[in-house]
Amino acid sequence: MAPTDQTSNSGDGPVVRHGADDSAVPADVRHAGRQAWMSVLARSPVDRVAQRWQAFTDQEGAQEYVRLRAPETGLVMVRGRAGGDGAAFNLGEVTMTRCSVRLADGTVGHGYVAGRSHRHAELAAVVDGLMQTLAAPRLREQVIGPLADALAGQRRVEAEKTAATRVDFFTMVREQEQ
Repeated sequence: MAPTDQTSNSGDGPVVRHGADDSAVPADVRHAGRQAWMSVLARSPVDRVAQRWQAFTDQEGAQEYVRLRAPETGLVMVRGRAGGDGAAFNLGEVTMTRCSVRLADGTVGHGYVAGRSHRHAELAAVVDGLMQTLAAPRLREQVIGPLADALAGQRRVEAEKTAATRVDFFTMVREQEQ
């Protein structure tokens, strides 16, 4: 059964109820997790996502879904801030592709990726939908985890290359002789 939003009387805001066990997860925790897996899917190269997805479907079987919104490409405005905390300004436009799907159980998944890859957006949408179901632990282990590890490895390599070119400057203050 797909999670449904309900309002809690405890003042914690919306919660997610998961089927028969009726356990609740605060909405902000659920959203943080969803942001994390959607970020991993969007930042991973399409060939790696497709490879991990193929390995998953080889074990779990094909996943049925219908497209609610076929992959479509457009532009989004990227905003920046001078110095990280200055006034916001329009930096420029970036090409994005989005897709929405509905799984056989009714769960809806969305995929947003930079670039023009329709396949990437569709795979991200299907995985997003499945991550909201009971298949999430297996997907986390077989798809999201390995993709996140690969991204972390890339970041480490980039950090090492950057550190190798780092120059430490220091200023020496001389006392004026009197």
